[in-house]
Amino acid sequence: MRFADPWFLLLILLIPLLVFYDRRMKKRMDSTFRFSDKGLVKGIKPTVKAVLSRNIIFVRAVCLLFLIIAAARPQEPVEETKIFVEGIDIVLAIDTSTSMRALDFEIGGKRFDRLTVVKNVVEEFIQHRPNDRIGLVAFASLAYTVCPLTLDHDWLAKNLERVRIGMVEDGTAIGAALSGSLNRLKDTKAKDKVIILLTDGRNNAGKISPQTAASAAKAIGVKVYTIGAGTKGLAPYPMKDGFGNDVIQPVEIEIDDELLRDVAGITGGRYFRATDTDSLRDIYREIDQLEKTEIEEVGYLKYNELFPFFLFPALFLIALEIILANTILRRIP
Repeated sequence: MRFADPWFLLLILLIPLLVFYDRRMKKRMDSTFRFSDKGLVKGIKPTVKAVLSRNIIFVRAVCLLFLIIAAARPQEPVEETKIFVEGIDIVLAIDTSTSMRALDFEIGGKRFDRLTVVKNVVEEFIQHRPNDRIGLVAFASLAYTVCPLTLDHDWLAKNLERVRIGMVEDGTAIGAALSGSLNRLKDTKAKDKVIILLTDGRNNAGKISPQTAASAAKAIGVKVYTIGAGTKGLAPYPMKDGFGNDVIQPVEIEIDDELLRDVAGITGGRYFRATDTDSLRDIYREIDQLEKTEIEEVGYLKYNELFPFFLFPALFLIALEIILANTILRRIP
């Protein structure tokens, strides 16, 4: 049994105080003896009416107790339910090299750079994984942890907002990104561990090769999904002309599909190619469906209200006191 509004039960503490106050007042009233000689009343036993009259406070106390319990809404579970909680540890590794400035993705018909769109889609992905611990690693020539694994997804979203291009020296260190992500996952107790790495370039920095990092991931049971983001061929890129004006020039940014496919394959993951915003969203949705771990828990979602079992006796006692006060226990001034 549980109480839907348990704070009402604190009012029970007032009942002993009310009883104490009533007994004290009656004692004061009885302290004045109304007869000239005690012998006149010696040996006389109190009548049932007198006993009831003096102890009516206990009826009121029981009545008040029942009313408080009814107000707290006691409930009894009537149907056992099975709840399936899906939760795994995920690290999102996001490329922040300067190539992510390319303006080949759109949101609402307007062009945005790749990183802005990726952050938008990643935030949607996070919102759909409320039971997962998720961490965030950003990388260029180096990898750095933006947010450790956490269930506080509001805090994670705030950390995602501060990810910017140019926070570290330019480059694309895929091996370092995988290694940094593994450092966040290697000591966790989660049954399933996943890295989702997104990049739009080729590995050209870092001391750790992507294949070596992928092998290490496989050894500790971490699955890696890789995403190649960007238009195939020429992509519009913001630049400065000879006069310092902002211009958009077509630039070819190469993605190493073979390497990313190899890295994912080593760990039992998959490689995806995103050429626009819709395909990027579809990829994260597909990964969302692929990575589900069910944990069965027993819960109770339906409850039977028990307050009538306390409310009706309380109402009966109130009615009984009113009847007695106007009949048997009636006092004549």
